Amino acid sequence: MRILESYLKSYFIVKTKRPVNLDIGTIKLPITSYVSILHRVSGVVLFLAVALMLWVLDMSLASEQSFQSLKECLSSPIAQIVIWAALAALAYHIVAGIRHLIMDLGVGEDSFESGRRSAWLVVVVAAVVIASLAGWIFLW
Repeated sequence: MRILESYLKSYFIVKTKRPVNLDIGTIKLPITSYVSILHRVSGVVLFLAVALMLWVLDMSLASEQSFQSLKECLSSPIAQIVIWAALAALAYHIVAGIRHLIMDLGVGEDSFESGRRSAWLVVVVAAVVIASLAGWIFLW
């Protein structure tokens, strides 16, 4: 009985040392975590965008009339935003994926600082590419 008592006592002592409030809004994550999370989110967005783009391809190849109606539909601002979002997800996913490929080769894995620098580089390069995509889609 004493063994069970000591086990339960130690279990409840350990349990009380755990944090009670795990509010994700108050937890400060490093930039490497945000880059990794966004890489996964961009992959999900790409998965959904592929279905949409396959539908657009099917509509464009169905007939000349459906091509013309699709051309009018895709010139609307909402369609341009959807296209930009899909291309932005693709751009970010490619840039972050290149970072992962380089890290798989053993480059930049030696310290937390090098991982942080490469994460910031991903953010900057992706922001430049996404901004240039916005200029290409909305201004050209």
